[in-house]
Amino acid sequence: MAHTFRKAMDALYFICVLIAGTALVLISAVIPWGVYTRYVLNSAASWPEPTAVLLTIWLTFFGAAACYRLRFHMNVSFFVKLMPAFWQRFFDALAELAMVMMSIFMTVWGTKLVIATWHNSIADFPQLSVGVTYLPIPLGGAVLFLFVVERILCGAPPAPASHH
Repeated sequence: MAHTFRKAMDALYFICVLIAGTALVLISAVIPWGVYTRYVLNSAASWPEPTAVLLTIWLTFFGAAACYRLRFHMNVSFFVKLMPAFWQRFFDALAELAMVMMSIFMTVWGTKLVIATWHNSIADFPQLSVGVTYLPIPLGGAVLFLFVVERILCGAPPAPASHH
């Protein structure tokens, strides 16, 4: 069972990295286009900036979940590592509990935010629901929750193979 769960989390991690990576590439294309239309064509396009903001939201929540899974996120553990092993385990467990609470908060309240704003539209993109723009919050929270559960039940995932 643990092996199957780990494989599912590997696939979910790949999806998160794919979403975050795609968003980053698109942001890297959209922003220069906005600069080009503004300063070269002297006719600024209205869509690049809000598009970059929307893509940044997707990048942030899915990238953060992926970074958490492999412990690539910002982690201030200097003082914890100076403590005896018991206290290190205690504070690691406390941090995981905080992550469970944060992921549940993101999922529950993010879902409420999506539902509350679903029928509103964005001024720059009238065909796009505001709820869609907030969708990465509960989705990222749910993914984060699964990654925390994986870490608690199966231990830390193996680090990706490094290429030398």
